[in-house]
Amino acid sequence: MITIYDWFGYELPIKERYQAIKEVGFDGVMLWWSDGFGRDHSGRGDYRNGPQMAREAGLFIENIHAPVQNQNDLWLDNLDGEALADCYLQGIADCAEFEISTMVVHLPDENHPHTAIGLDRIKTMADMAERLGVKVALENLWNLTNLAYVLEQVDSKRIGFCYDSGHHDHYYPDQDLLSLYGSRLMALHLHDDNGSHAQHGLPFDGSIDWSTTMKNIAATNYTGATAIEAMNWDYEALTAKEFLQEAVRRAKRLETLRQNKNN
Repeated sequence: MITIYDWFGYELPIKERYQAIKEVGFDGVMLWWSDGFGRDHSGRGDYRNGPQMAREAGLFIENIHAPVQNQNDLWLDNLDGEALADCYLQGIADCAEFEISTMVVHLPDENHPHTAIGLDRIKTMADMAERLGVKVALENLWNLTNLAYVLEQVDSKRIGFCYDSGHHDHYYPDQDLLSLYGSRLMALHLHDDNGSHAQHGLPFDGSIDWSTTMKNIAATNYTGATAIEAMNWDYEALTAKEFLQEAVRRAKRLETLRQNKNN
């Protein structure tokens, strides 16, 4: 199964976006779960209509991505910290409501060391996720100290790891994240470390050794989709359809590498 992040660029109506994703050959989508980054110009929370429209287009919904703008607030002992924790709890509830298995979350970065109250919030999220049957996948960015701490401290089958290939290559290329946390792998974000933004390029356009990466993913026995999280930032000469066609070709190459564990 191959999937793609739904907000990959271009000004497209959501319904048309999902139809295009399906038409080029993707099986499913990962949904951006907020009105941030210009996704919902109405401000009415219309992103919540996304699951129905994606399913009407024939797409599987792999996960939602929680908002990231205030990610560093989670450790704070103030109202901002409480607001972000409530946002994540609402995301877990939304997963249950919309029958989506997983929510992806960013932990605070290396400039924001973990705190006791922040860990307590993660444990509250774990309790809710266990009760509702939802998985919370913590994504690697420039946050390995916090990511390692939470995965070590929170022993819950509902709190796990979202492996992001581009962030791995960019921030911690010498760390074998899949060996360390592959047993708790719950989601993939596959994109190359390249281009003007230094990340989120199409696979095979940057510095990542994809044969090794997909072999390492296969070694974890993860059964989820091969999921593309590329953006059109360095592909603006392509139309949305051309970008998606290229993305699906790259996804199929990755899927082949993943299926061939001896590559």
